[in-house]
Amino acid sequence: MLQIFLVTIPFFALVAAGYVAARIRVLPLEAIPGLNAFVLYFALPCMLYRFGANTPIAQLLDGSVALVWGACALVTVAAVVAFSRNERIGWNDASFGALVAAFPNTGFMGVPLLTAILGAQAVGPVIISMTFDMVLTTSLCIALSRLDAAGTHGAAQAMRKALGGVLRNPMPWAILMGTLASAASYKLPGPVEKTVAMLGDAASPVALFTIGAVLARSAMLAGQARGRAPLGDVLPVVLVKLVVHPLLVLATALAVRAMGMPLGLGACVTLVLMAALPSASNVSMLAERFGADNGRIARIILWTTVAAFFSFPLVAGWTGHLR
Repeated sequence: MLQIFLVTIPFFALVAAGYVAARIRVLPLEAIPGLNAFVLYFALPCMLYRFGANTPIAQLLDGSVALVWGACALVTVAAVVAFSRNERIGWNDASFGALVAAFPNTGFMGVPLLTAILGAQAVGPVIISMTFDMVLTTSLCIALSRLDAAGTHGAAQAMRKALGGVLRNPMPWAILMGTLASAASYKLPGPVEKTVAMLGDAASPVALFTIGAVLARSAMLAGQARGRAPLGDVLPVVLVKLVVHPLLVLATALAVRAMGMPLGLGACVTLVLMAALPSASNVSMLAERFGADNGRIARIILWTTVAAFFSFPLVAGWTGHLR
């Protein structure tokens, strides 16, 4: 367990550093979108391309991994939408609450953290889960969020906008290009490879620092119009993210193995650890864009990130016995 903490502490320390820097205004709030842009459009795509290009194609096209992760994501979304809707929470807020419960911070935190703990075996499941969440889970939740006012027509329009956002997101394209490079055994020319490597190496520290800064900005700016969300609207989603979702993934993965489908123990462990990650920080920006209660979403993300400092090493230590 101590070894796991020694691996995870630096990652969460960088998140904390970004949070404090934004809180005390050493990092101006106006600079945070620039950090986000660097990570999203340069550093992370280069990291994902390198991971994809250096991973055997069979690991990137693992149907069992996609089945387990996709089924659990859909069940989580349906369950959270069902239990969270009330007189205060309509389709819009319930849908983004479901997204923040089902979508872990795989890109900014999971990629560097899981590869540090598990090594190269984590790359395939990480890439598959990221692709599913960016393309399908996010699009589904955005479409559901439009059911409040516009009915099925609004949901279809929202789905088209969400898919358009996916097409403008460089990370799925980086994953696709890396997968194609792996399938063709293609190697970049030397100077290009060095440039991509330098940008990819910068992804982990800058992404983690940016998570903290984004969380601080959300905490400072969110809730000004609506006030603080009640604890009962926040805590259940936090518990789903950090407790129910990992247990659901574990149970589903073991069931798939029991049915004889090809799913290795290493992939099972990776999937459970991904589910145990805190919520994706970019959901806060999506909630703000689509008019949801961003104060509630920001609190869920912040609480899952703080709690995961303690819960994630425990899950990592326990799943180590499965390997």
